[in-house]
Amino acid sequence: MEEKKTQEGREEGGKGRPMIEIRGLRKQYRYGKIDIHTLQGAIKDWRERRRGRQEDRSGEGRGKKETFYALDGIDLTVRKGETLGIIGKNGAGKSTLLKIISRITAPTEGTVDLYGRVASMLEVGTGFHGDMTGRENIYLNGAILGMTRAEIDAKLDEIIEFSEIGDFIDTPVKRYSSGMFVKLGFSVATHLESEIVIMDEVLAVGDMDFQKKCIGRLLDAARGQDRTVLYVSHNMNTIRQLCDRCIVLDGGRIVFDGDVDRAIAVYLGSEEIMARHIRFGPAHRPNDHLIRMVKKFTLESLTLPEGGEPVWDSGDRIRISLVCTAELPLDRVGLRFELWSQDGQKIGSMLSGNFLDFEKGTCTVTAGLSFAHLASGQYRADLVAFQFGEDGSEYMIDAVYPAMVFQIRTELNETNYLDWHHKYWGAVRLDDMELRK
Repeated sequence: MEEKKTQEGREEGGKGRPMIEIRGLRKQYRYGKIDIHTLQGAIKDWRERRRGRQEDRSGEGRGKKETFYALDGIDLTVRKGETLGIIGKNGAGKSTLLKIISRITAPTEGTVDLYGRVASMLEVGTGFHGDMTGRENIYLNGAILGMTRAEIDAKLDEIIEFSEIGDFIDTPVKRYSSGMFVKLGFSVATHLESEIVIMDEVLAVGDMDFQKKCIGRLLDAARGQDRTVLYVSHNMNTIRQLCDRCIVLDGGRIVFDGDVDRAIAVYLGSEEIMARHIRFGPAHRPNDHLIRMVKKFTLESLTLPEGGEPVWDSGDRIRISLVCTAELPLDRVGLRFELWSQDGQKIGSMLSGNFLDFEKGTCTVTAGLSFAHLASGQYRADLVAFQFGEDGSEYMIDAVYPAMVFQIRTELNETNYLDWHHKYWGAVRLDDMELRK
């Protein structure tokens, strides 16, 4: 990996020129691999490789996959002044990509060319020495970026003021809370002289007021100072506020690169409308081991009404069919549809108005759904099955994510004369006001 810092290289091309160029990037890991950059790690690695050779001779372990690619063929160009959002499920390769760009780890294959200095905050406390004070760590980070003491002095007061931890700036950072780490780390990364700023989900730790201030600071860095910003988050609202371009990672590959709203739709699974019939499998139960200690009830499949795709008008009522299996007789079983908007915000839930008793075996249940007050747009619904206990408690017995993905449309007519602006007005349309004069 090469970082190009020449004055000629930084000035060439001006605004919009490439700041990050990635070609054929792959990163391979071994299952169970530990750090070999220590003596203990090197010895353990040697013993594991020797054990592996012995197993191969004996025939044991053959066919077992030992390696995997966290990144598998990434090609990406990020230009000056761009704010790039990076989203994807856990394990998609987001953090690995940022670590390679930040020079924390090296790629297995491919090249990463950086045309500028990089300031990154990949996790709470990254780049800080615990025994040094906050002030000393500011100077340390500035020196790593190649800044002189005079350049750091000129920024020092602004960094301390933004971080809101002035009373603790001369305290060793090992005594800081996670929120204080984030405040100082973010302030350092965005105020020191760097052309590329990298953030990995760090704003999730700070308080709401500080998060708003940080978003404003990043926007100013990208648009006012023409810095390049890479931002990873699971908060789709933050991605939409901050980013002007977004990529979606899945299985170490870029599956989408472009418009932010479309990227979020791809990530949430709402880019494509679901089929009329869907069978629920392990992919719909990512947290099954946390939800069900004992398998008593299973949601097998869902079938939508006859005819066309799941695209309905606001206010429509439909009936769906659910196939369920009870492993033993169960009483007082209810269902809950949890509705999410296309930007990942939960907007409400539909509860079953009555409970059902189940005999052991498989049966079909019909559920009536109402879409009153839903504005036009795409939605997803997670389905939860629960048993209502005699003590008034709810015991979850199965859950699928998502159960269905659908679209609500609103046609313009005499009573509905405004096209709904989902992004600005929300996902719920309340009853119209009555105006009089």
